[in-house]
Amino acid sequence: MTALSLLQLHTDNMAPTDMNMMSRITFYEDRNFQGRSYDCSSDCADLSTYLSRCHSCRVERGCVMVYDRTNYMGNQFFMRRGEYADYMSMMGMSDGIRSCRMIPMYRGSYRMRIYERENFGGQMYELMDDCDNIMDRYRMSSCMSCHVMDGHWLMYEHPHYRGRMMYMRPGEYRNFMNMGMSNMRFMSMRRIMDSYY
Repeated sequence: MTALSLLQLHTDNMAPTDMNMMSRITFYEDRNFQGRSYDCSSDCADLSTYLSRCHSCRVERGCVMVYDRTNYMGNQFFMRRGEYADYMSMMGMSDGIRSCRMIPMYRGSYRMRIYERENFGGQMYELMDDCDNIMDRYRMSSCMSCHVMDGHWLMYEHPHYRGRMMYMRPGEYRNFMNMGMSNMRFMSMRRIMDSYY
């Protein structure tokens, strides 16, 4: 059997939802989907390679995290399928999108340990579901580091999923300041569920 026929056999047996698991976004230089465009279906550390600026976008499928600085740094914004004709005024971005990261669809269990201080110091609690206020639930004044074991999460600066946010995928995050989030403490966390897709 050739590689091509193996690939065809594999795709024939995939469920329709499996075929759309890849995120896809189109960026436009100007507001209202005008100007040059760039189609993206993978992480991009520097969009200026393709566009001189980026002021609107369409998320055609999946979920995407966009950043106002290159290399996935700076303020982050979560985007799900939809049209964003002028996201700069919608989201309060002072500059355009500079980088983006695709969020893969995930259907397993969710597990994350949050720590009160950097380098996994202070109080530690394990989350398996959304938490709208770590102060109310755990009597924790802030979260300064975390270890994501399973799933993909959004962490928010304020309770009730408000304020600046950060996308967390499986891994250890010893110090949020190293990720371009100086003076940032997280007070609520939410799972990125398959229903967002």
